Amino acid sequence: MTEAHPPIRNRSDDYRWEGVEVHPYKETGTHFKSITRQTLFAGSDELPVEFRYFEVSPDGHSTLERHEHAHLVMVIRGSGQVLVGDHVSPIGLHDLVHIPPMTWHQFRATSGEELGFLCVVSTERDRPQRPGEDDLAALRQDQAVGQFIRV
Repeated sequence: MTEAHPPIRNRSDDYRWEGVEVHPYKETGTHFKSITRQTLFAGSDELPVEFRYFEVSPDGHSTLERHEHAHLVMVIRGSGQVLVGDHVSPIGLHDLVHIPPMTWHQFRATSGEELGFLCVVSTERDRPQRPGEDDLAALRQDQAVGQFIRV
C-alpha cells in the first residue's frame, strides 16, 4: 500500500480520470451487466481505503451480493435504483448510500441513462458473497425486491 498517488487527478468531461484505466466491473460472470470500474485511489499506509468510480450503462446492473465490509457510495452521474437489504430505492445525483456489512445490495441503471457512482471501501476486505437458492427465495418474498433483483 505504499504506492505513491498523484496529489490531483483531473476528470475529463466523459467521467474518465487522467492516468486511470477503465476496467470491466469484474473479470467474468453473467451476474452483472454493462458496468465499468475505475480505481481512483488504491489506498496508502496513511489512508487504507480504495476510492472507485463505477458506471452502469442504461439497463445495466451490478452483482447482487453482500460481504463483511461496509460501502459508502455517492451518485455523481445520472439516476437509477438501489437495493439495500430489503428496500429498493430511487437514487440520483449526490444521493449518499450506506451499505452495512452483510447486507444484500445491487445497483441498477433504470432511467435510460448512465448511473455513475463513487464508492469508498477499506483496502482490507473480504470477497463478495452471491446469494444461494435459499437467499434468493427469501429476497423474492418481497414483491418489489423480487421484481428488482437480477442474478
